[in-house]
Amino acid sequence: MRIPRKYYGFSALILILAILAAGVYLRLSGEEGEDEAENATTVATADGESPVVSAAETFDTSMPIAVQGVPVIMDTMVMTVDAEGQAVPIRQSQVLAQVEGRILAVGARENAVVGPGAALVTIDSMNYELNLAEAQARLKAALNQFQEITLFDRQIEDPAVRRSREEAARARADVDGAEIAVKRAEIDLARTKVAAPFPGRVANLKVVPGQYVRMGDELFTIVDINPVKVELNVLEADIGNLAIGRSAEITFAAIQDRTFTGRIETINPMIENKRTARVTVIVPNPDGRILPGMYARARLDARRFPDRVMVPREAVVERDRRTLVFLFEGEGDTGQAMWQYVSIGMDNGVYVEIIEDPDDPATRLLKPGEIVLIDGHSTLTHAAPIRLVADVIGEGGRPR
Repeated sequence: MRIPRKYYGFSALILILAILAAGVYLRLSGEEGEDEAENATTVATADGESPVVSAAETFDTSMPIAVQGVPVIMDTMVMTVDAEGQAVPIRQSQVLAQVEGRILAVGARENAVVGPGAALVTIDSMNYELNLAEAQARLKAALNQFQEITLFDRQIEDPAVRRSREEAARARADVDGAEIAVKRAEIDLARTKVAAPFPGRVANLKVVPGQYVRMGDELFTIVDINPVKVELNVLEADIGNLAIGRSAEITFAAIQDRTFTGRIETINPMIENKRTARVTVIVPNPDGRILPGMYARARLDARRFPDRVMVPREAVVERDRRTLVFLFEGEGDTGQAMWQYVSIGMDNGVYVEIIEDPDDPATRLLKPGEIVLIDGHSTLTHAAPIRLVADVIGEGGRPR
């Protein structure tokens, strides 16, 4: 029986497809073998054999993890109010020229510290010296005329009559007018030396030697910045929680290496358009680092709640939308991290209050003195082996 030619072609096609499928299978099997070889660790033994060990088997999961812990405390929970504002001088005075004339000397530069009475600006006094001499001459002439008029009044025995004649003589000689002129000339002469009205720093110096000034022209400003005031804008909803005399922590954008401590001095009873009230905090500034106009952020002590169980805010972890903390359980510095569901109350940004929740039996009130983890604990599992250290990163642990 003769087989048709077309069946030879069909059989050849099937044979080619079978050979290709076998090649793909052998290649895939070879790659899987290479991956297994890469994931395995070969360890030489004494008899020369090399058993294969997986990478997971070489990692010691029982090694304690470095963490940091602190005791749970019972203390007063201080709620705070955050606010923003700026520094202003405790007192400030704009000094104006009270006489006119040419500036002879300027005795201080801006930001110079000056005391009261120090001459900072000197105005040409020649005309005022002449005015004083002229006024003194007029006074002398008036006194001479007064003496001539009352030369024989000592012979008058009646005191009332003698006093009446003296008053008339003073008016006739214009002694009072001459005395007033002398005082005015003395005042004008003294005003040619312009002094600081109080101790402080020179600011906004407006004049230079040789400049001509008129009465009322601005010369300079004196600011007293020790202590300094910080005027804050506090929301009206928070005003009721503040009280005069409570402490405040102030930071300035221009002074990032230091936090200043002050106290609330005044609370303005007027609510402004932005629904805020002005609260003034007094901050010591002996070194003058705080300058007027600096932007400030403040944390003000508000209401106080005594005898509250608290943990640092870093201790609280959220798992599956539930809050918990990790407690240290063990002896010495090594032990286990035991997680404990908790219910939280107030939060002042630094500490969190732990409260009882009768409706949630999985939670409990922590005891003061228990060690709660605050660093290196965010990825821990329940009963994980841990080691308490002072610096997690320095000990090679995992930071929170």
